Amino acid sequence: MSFGEPLTTLLVVLLSVLLLVRYFRNNQRQKGRLPPGPPALPIVGNLFQLDFKAPHKSLIKLSEQYGPVFTFWFGSFPAVVVCGAKAMREALIDHGNDFSGRYLLPAIKKVSDGYGINFSSGERWKQLRRFTLSTLRNFGMGKKSGEERIQEEAQFLVTSFRDKKDEPFNPNFLLRCATSNIICSITFGKRFDYEDKQFLWLTEMVAENARSLTSPWIQLYNAFPRIMDFLPGSHRKFFQNIKNLRNFLAKTIQSHEETVQKDSPRDYIDCFLTKMDEDKDELNSEFFYENLLVSIQSLFLAGTETTSTTLCWALQILAKYPEVQEKIHNEIDDVIGSHRRPAVEDRVKMPYTDAVIHEVQRYIDIAPMSLPHMATSDVNFRGYLIPKGMLVIPVLSSVLKDNSLWDSPESFKASHFLDENGCFKKNENFVAFSSGKRMCLGESLARTELFLFLTTLLQNFVFKPVIDHKDIDISPDATGILVVPHVYEFYAVPR
Repeated sequence: MSFGEPLTTLLVVLLSVLLLVRYFRNNQRQKGRLPPGPPALPIVGNLFQLDFKAPHKSLIKLSEQYGPVFTFWFGSFPAVVVCGAKAMREALIDHGNDFSGRYLLPAIKKVSDGYGINFSSGERWKQLRRFTLSTLRNFGMGKKSGEERIQEEAQFLVTSFRDKKDEPFNPNFLLRCATSNIICSITFGKRFDYEDKQFLWLTEMVAENARSLTSPWIQLYNAFPRIMDFLPGSHRKFFQNIKNLRNFLAKTIQSHEETVQKDSPRDYIDCFLTKMDEDKDELNSEFFYENLLVSIQSLFLAGTETTSTTLCWALQILAKYPEVQEKIHNEIDDVIGSHRRPAVEDRVKMPYTDAVIHEVQRYIDIAPMSLPHMATSDVNFRGYLIPKGMLVIPVLSSVLKDNSLWDSPESFKASHFLDENGCFKKNENFVAFSSGKRMCLGESLARTELFLFLTTLLQNFVFKPVIDHKDIDISPDATGILVVPHVYEFYAVPR
């Protein structure tokens, strides 16, 4: 035996001991400060207790044993998990400022480095959020002009569906094009034809990244980033797609820089560039290039995928339950008719349709663990001390699927949002857009899109599946940061 072999063995043993000592010291420091949780192993933490196909379900199951607030170790770093309506309300509303930070998981850090509206914290986030909400409103979010933009895009969508004639098709691509065009018109100042090659490339990247976010690879990357950087997997394609998207956005920004007119901004980019120029001498201004680039990257990805995926789910559910689809058809006929375009003002007169849309969002539970929050300071919460910088995971699914809050939460029932008289009934436990300071800033836009796109499609078509409607599986096909449905083809039968 050579001298090198025992030396290598000794080094491995010493390294293992050092890792164990570091782990137990770290673990010991946390005891007495963080809430209790399942015992964690060195290096891997509690990952063996996590179902990578449905991580939120694993966390909800653990909350039954350790309570609504507990500690879970993702590899070598801990997270405070919050489950249930009461604990969620205390964390996100009562302690809204304390937990308003955005924790940068390794994958998030790699694609944003803490820049942009969705991935920033503190003063940066406050400045960008105020600006973005104001700009979105100026370009029609919640106004008639924004409604007209969506109505127009809905007609393009109807035309594309009609072109399928008697052929069955998967509607996911066309739905993604329509929702993407709305956010493109706000951020870039233009819409694309559904056959535009550059647009097809962009939407395909969005679709690929949505699939990546539901794979275990991203979760493994977040636990072991240094190792995963050297391993193959869908995470590598995810990061490459983000790089490609950033290159496209950089060229778009450059084009705007050459043509921007401060007195007549065309879109979000123009407004941001104007603000950059106005604040160029302000030392504490957050309006600079990197924040612009990552902000429009976030708006484009979030504004495209979540709404289009929700619409995909909605069509599948309506095809599975033709009696639900028929009731919406009847409500459309009574309130809107067949000749004028659906409008936002119709929603209050269509309680059943509104209830179905809300129930789709509750049932599909599209972002079951929300985006990760972070403690912005040391927080005394439920008798525990949550240190500044701690990862906090609000499990939205634990509210949307709580047996004590909903009648048959695992079933699709429009009655969850209807009272005994058939009127729409609000429910404070509807947290599909999250809650508190970091709730989705595009909620108003998403609600308008969902209503106008869905009612316009159902005004024109009956959706029938290729297979027996009873065989449609409306359980998730994959679950991660997002939840995606199985893929089916449908006939869009003109009404």
